[in-house]
Amino acid sequence: MMLGWLLARAGVTVVVLEKHGDFLRDFRGDTIHPSTLEVLHELGVLDEFLKRPHREIREIAGRVGRETLMLGDFSHLPTRCKFIALMPQWDFLNFVASQARAHATFHLLMEAEVTGLRESDGCIRGLVAATADGTIEVEADLVVGADGRHSDVRARAGLVVEDLGAPIDVLWMRISRELTDPEGLIGNLDAGIVFVMIDRDDYWQCALVIPKGGIDAVHARGLPALRERLRSLVPFLGDRVEELDDWNEIRLLTVVVDRLRTWHKPGLLCIGDAAHAMSPVGGVGINLAIQDAVAAANILSAPLASGRVSDVDLARVQRRRELPTRVIQRGQVAIQNQFLKNALARQEEVTVPLAMRLLQRFPVLRRIPARIVGVGVRPEHVRVPSA
Repeated sequence: MMLGWLLARAGVTVVVLEKHGDFLRDFRGDTIHPSTLEVLHELGVLDEFLKRPHREIREIAGRVGRETLMLGDFSHLPTRCKFIALMPQWDFLNFVASQARAHATFHLLMEAEVTGLRESDGCIRGLVAATADGTIEVEADLVVGADGRHSDVRARAGLVVEDLGAPIDVLWMRISRELTDPEGLIGNLDAGIVFVMIDRDDYWQCALVIPKGGIDAVHARGLPALRERLRSLVPFLGDRVEELDDWNEIRLLTVVVDRLRTWHKPGLLCIGDAAHAMSPVGGVGINLAIQDAVAAANILSAPLASGRVSDVDLARVQRRRELPTRVIQRGQVAIQNQFLKNALARQEEVTVPLAMRLLQRFPVLRRIPARIVGVGVRPEHVRVPSA
């Protein structure tokens, strides 16, 4: 969506295909990072965007056992917005779509599911999609796969995926929120449990981290045991944990951390999770996807406008974005393997790690995780002029 908006703004004709009838799907990330807000500022729509309902997180906090720790401080970021905005992803997508539709060269097809790629002479020439009105074919100088961690586009293109491994999965669930509850994003960690709560105004979107393949063990212990564990970890939830009275209300997210060896082939490029599936650690997947889109627009708008995009141009996008991807994924894998995996295996009381203790003693150090989460490695800026 972001890439389509940026390219259409530059005068390139773009067709975006979305297989659902709307964007109203739950269990997605909700974090709009300072670097993304900076992109919206550069596009001249930040003030309009911030008029929409959202929450602002200016610090990263977490609870280890019964101790609350400050882990990150966004107040020193070199960005206009020194906070993370929490907004349901469907609202963000609707906003991007509304801005993109202002350009005559932007076309959004809903209920259009890609079923095949059109290829000739070793080059992708377009795609085939199933729509409510039947099968359509779309010819294109470039097909961009931005269809997530289980990308059909990358699978049909035969691109090679390198699996980096993930020792965790996540259970997503809702619990109602009261006005007296804390605000923002709350991380909770204790012996054998990691539980993250995302403020969605009238309810909490919650993520329970479990060992990879551990869903059967959770089911075997039963819902009453799960509810009691959550109530013990987060006492202010009280009887609201009883809202979790059916396993159908708890969704399993199988965590995948991988990346393509090569993100492209002639006529095709993958970005976002389709190119590099991210761990939920740090909540940076959306941020990296947006940064991919901005870099791709900066590099490809001129070649696409001339109708002469080459594999060399596509390789430039990967070179630009591969280092940030590798750095963040390496950090995520380290946290998964050395911290979360061990925390889930512990039976005794969890002690605060030394790194977190140092963040409490030397507040200036909190700028480091805030910079990594809020801005990332090699932030992108809009370089494409509006047509």
